[in-house]
Amino acid sequence: MIFDSHLHLIDLSALRYPWLSGVPALNRDFSHDEYATQARRAGIEAALHMEVDVDPADIEAETSHVKAQSKQTGSLLRGAIASCRPEEADFAAYLEAQRADPFVKGFRRVLHVMPDELSEGALFRENIKRLAGTGLTFDLVVLPHQIPEAIALADLAPGVQFVLDHCGVPDIKGNSEHPWREHMAEIARRPNVVGKVSGVVAYADPGSWTVDTLRPYVEHTIQCFGWDRVVWGSDWPVCTLGGGLATWVAATHALLEGTSLDERTKLLSGNAKRLWNF
Repeated sequence: MIFDSHLHLIDLSALRYPWLSGVPALNRDFSHDEYATQARRAGIEAALHMEVDVDPADIEAETSHVKAQSKQTGSLLRGAIASCRPEEADFAAYLEAQRADPFVKGFRRVLHVMPDELSEGALFRENIKRLAGTGLTFDLVVLPHQIPEAIALADLAPGVQFVLDHCGVPDIKGNSEHPWREHMAEIARRPNVVGKVSGVVAYADPGSWTVDTLRPYVEHTIQCFGWDRVVWGSDWPVCTLGGGLATWVAATHALLEGTSLDERTKLLSGNAKRLWNF
């Protein structure tokens, strides 16, 4: 069975998502029920909700909205990675409020569409350090050329557990492996960073990718981090841009052919359950 560590739910009637206007294929509701039907067919037993970069005014509302859905009968939701703004002065108070809620398992601040200077700010970095000792993770979503910025954060906050999303967001469609390959090897040297093998089908050519297209990127990620420091995520519904949930799950199983049961279990569920205490 699979633990999905990267699920997005979209509810346009409840929350505002400014960025969706630029991605028409995703600019609609993607509900838990729609996901759950597909997920159960693919062997997914539970999921962690990943923030969807809602309007800043809706950040806390998003977590509450997802938490309410987790209480419904048959829900696959087990927790949430909440949005945050470490660059703002009120982060400390926000952190303390979220720590009181066991449903919140970590945080993410979208960085790949932001200037590099954001994560270089003194306040941003001081606030990230506040996560040390809380048991809460911080997801890093960066482009390959920004991985050095992620490395800097990991080095500045060695007591914080970071998770690198989407195999470092490689340009699979462009068949580009450098400097991504070198940067992945370097960030994996940090013991406080876990690699997330999630949704890479969205970065491949939707009309022509095969398992072998994805293989260099997924295998290099696993090789760099090792089987004890990798987790799996669907990145649904973003993965629908490259074939969908069932296709990504099938590709994952194909990529794992020849690995041991212990190795597969660690990637698909065991490491995530240990990392987020499920």
